Amino acid sequence: MSRKQKNLYSTEKVSAAVLSVLKSSPEKTLKIKQIYMRLGAHTPQKRKKIEQILLFFCNNKKLIKINKETYKVKINKNYYHGIFNSTSNGAGYIKSKDFNEDIFIPTHKKLKALHGDEVVFYIQKRRKNSRYEGEIIEIAKRIKNEYVGVIQINKNFAFVIPDSKKMHVDIYVPLKNTKEAKDGQKVLVKIDNWPEKGECPNGKVIEILGSPGDHHTEIHAILADYGLPYKFKEEVEIFANKINTEITQSEVKKRRDLRKELTFTIDPKDAKDFDDALSFKTLSNGNFEIGIHIADVSHYLEQGTLLDNEAYERATSVYLVDRVVPMLPEVLSNNVCSLRPFEEKYTFSAIFELDNKAEIINQWFGRTVIYSDARFTYEEAQHIIETQSVNIPKEISLINKKYKTSSVLKDAIINLEVLAKLLRQRRMEHGAISFEKQEVKFNLDNNNVPLGVYFITSKDANKLIEEFMLLANKKVAEFIAKQNPKKTFIYRIHDRPDAQKLQNLQRISSKFGHNLNINDPTNISKSLNKLLKSVEGKKEQNLIDTLAIRTMSKAEYSTKNIGHYGLSFKNYSHFTSPIRRYPDVMVHRLLASYLNGGVSADQKTYETKCKHSSNMEYLATKAERDSIKYMQIKFMQNHNNKSYKGVISGVTEWGVYVEILENKCEGMVRVKDIKGDYYIFDPDSYSLVGEKTKHRYQLGDSVTIKVKNADLIKRHLDFILI
Repeated sequence: MSRKQKNLYSTEKVSAAVLSVLKSSPEKTLKIKQIYMRLGAHTPQKRKKIEQILLFFCNNKKLIKINKETYKVKINKNYYHGIFNSTSNGAGYIKSKDFNEDIFIPTHKKLKALHGDEVVFYIQKRRKNSRYEGEIIEIAKRIKNEYVGVIQINKNFAFVIPDSKKMHVDIYVPLKNTKEAKDGQKVLVKIDNWPEKGECPNGKVIEILGSPGDHHTEIHAILADYGLPYKFKEEVEIFANKINTEITQSEVKKRRDLRKELTFTIDPKDAKDFDDALSFKTLSNGNFEIGIHIADVSHYLEQGTLLDNEAYERATSVYLVDRVVPMLPEVLSNNVCSLRPFEEKYTFSAIFELDNKAEIINQWFGRTVIYSDARFTYEEAQHIIETQSVNIPKEISLINKKYKTSSVLKDAIINLEVLAKLLRQRRMEHGAISFEKQEVKFNLDNNNVPLGVYFITSKDANKLIEEFMLLANKKVAEFIAKQNPKKTFIYRIHDRPDAQKLQNLQRISSKFGHNLNINDPTNISKSLNKLLKSVEGKKEQNLIDTLAIRTMSKAEYSTKNIGHYGLSFKNYSHFTSPIRRYPDVMVHRLLASYLNGGVSADQKTYETKCKHSSNMEYLATKAERDSIKYMQIKFMQNHNNKSYKGVISGVTEWGVYVEILENKCEGMVRVKDIKGDYYIFDPDSYSLVGEKTKHRYQLGDSVTIKVKNADLIKRHLDFILI
């Protein structure tokens, strides 16, 4: 036996291996022969060593000897569940609801766990630096088994080197499983298994994405990395194209006919699917009847069909920088269900009678049929609000509209805007939190090369639509929440801010002379709004805005209604976008059932669907951000010689992130590239501090940068400070 082999079979390594084998299935018993096989102990010397170690662990009460040849790990009541997060050096930490802090996991104690996996672990000790350290004993659930990477073809085998920085092992692929991919191509690989003695998992190529750096290859790679499809299977398209799309008299008779009511849409100029329309009428008593009409997707999407199953799996449309990956095939999303102008459509409506103070006098929910009289872009509606005129300039006019009642349309939009402002004012007074964020868009040429960057800001026309959609979502949820007996429903929930992060925000803002009152839980949101208002235009605005956003919990779907903190609503749902959100489809189905006297749906079934929808929304959001990052790098490749003003948008131990003010492109200035001192990360102040000079680079600081490197394939955008 060589020195290397002896080292591999040292007592320490065998002890760890024996425990790992038994802990991988803590509820099961293993015979000694099974332990031999799993550890590859085929010689008498190796087997004798294993027997000695088993005896040692039994005497130390780590293992239980069931009989002469059978062993079981002693169940430690201090086993916990959590999510493993990998770090850049291969070690990691676990986030668990059982602990307020992260649990450090050394590289040799992570049991082949990969980033995002659900794991079972136990606490080994508390380290000298007061941080908990643990060991993973079981992979409860692999979060994913498909990875994007570049394939390297060798003579007898291949390896896929994953793109993800969180994936620290390559994936071995037998040549027969390469799908004839060429060396250096970007592929999607699926992990089949991970041999117990193997240093890396085995897999097979399931899709060839193309050449690294190619635009479509990289966009498809972003989608594939999150398990998101970029096209529909042929059988799904065929099924969708066979759906009966006619407006029939028999179906109209089942609905409230609103085709004679003044109805129109207001959407972005590049919108292709129109989920919602508004109708407006002044009643004889001086009140207003406002209809919020939503595409009746559930009429066409029959539950349990091939198309419905596909929509559920996708759960959401994905809005990438250069395309939309729809939840529904185009025949439905852009045509049949879309509330296009001058067409009759089936809708699900929430209709309200409001007085001139925007107080609700009456409400009605149900299935309807409408006719859209006009389509406005946000720019056109904004022009009407600002000028009180429908004479829309050619430069912002989308199409030549010949409205028979243009003055009526003008009056409708102006009245709706007045009511929307009253609704918004009341919402803010009740503690809704307002974050004004700009949306980044790119001007692309025919080859998807970014020519420029522009921003979309929310104006009165946007807020008009937002308020009436919020009203419909709130009142639908309120209507169901008041049902007796209680009915299962899908709510959009948003928990209270993180207490520790609020304390950090309070501490940092106080250094700039601002006050945040977190002692009274009922008034935190109002105090937050006051703080955000007080920092407007000041040097610390970026810092405070960023930290305030980070205090917020993540909104999600659930049958367990805890309210929506950010909107300050006790009841809130998603009813208004069924073309692009599957939870809205489920809301329509449940609401229709309950309006017809149906019994409560199964809560467990719908809670599972809520969790799936929340997860898919999270993945879609990450893909959308990655696509923006990709396009930012592509845009900055041709701007290496220009200096830019920026703001520090993130601080880590390895550097600071800087967001360029004029185009919102974000890159990193690495610690090693900051000259003049050695900088140390100070997490309490969100800053890097010079060891000698004590100079500080803090979150929110203004800096000037140049592009150092824009790597499209690795998706790195590196800056240097000037």
